[in-house]
Amino acid sequence: MSTTSATPVFDESALVTAAKSGDMTAFSDLVQHYDRRVFRMAKQITQNDDDAEDVLQETFLKAYTHLADFQGNSKFYTWLVRIAVNEALMKLRKRRSDRTVPLDDPIDTGEDEVVREIAVWDQNPEDTYSREELASILDQAIQSLKPAYRTVFVLRDIEEMSIEETAETLNLSISAVKSRLLRARLQLREKLTRQFKKKGDDAFAYL
Repeated sequence: MSTTSATPVFDESALVTAAKSGDMTAFSDLVQHYDRRVFRMAKQITQNDDDAEDVLQETFLKAYTHLADFQGNSKFYTWLVRIAVNEALMKLRKRRSDRTVPLDDPIDTGEDEVVREIAVWDQNPEDTYSREELASILDQAIQSLKPAYRTVFVLRDIEEMSIEETAETLNLSISAVKSRLLRARLQLREKLTRQFKKKGDDAFAYL
């Protein structure tokens, strides 16, 4: 009678506990489980492979160094993302000689009305573009967002973190996260509408 070995279950809590006790293998398992997600998120924010790699390395180095400070009040990944976001934003601040708005500038999070002329998108994008072309167009639109909006969009809509987790990670109020997310989505929709209008399409529904 043959037996099959079950795939080991990823137990974040147990691995964190072991890592805090000095188990390097447990910490390596955490790194292996999350490194691709952290790199992808860092690249979305920094828009640069080398910077994203630096952010990845620094994130896990700081996570290991300050592992004792992790109290378990949130998911380990949420704590890890907070470190990674801070590192990514520091990278952007160092490159702030461009024309982007400084990350320290205040952002209006009031309930003001945002009026935008957005075309009605009727056609299915896959009727006109390949999946790769759509991914490239969307990625360029995301990269064109200001860092404050792009970061919220990446955490909420790409990493699929909850509003509460995003707010905790960025040290923002829930209303501020919702406001930035709304503006990011509106700006993306507007940018995509213009992009497809240029190519002669009547409309497009994606977001």
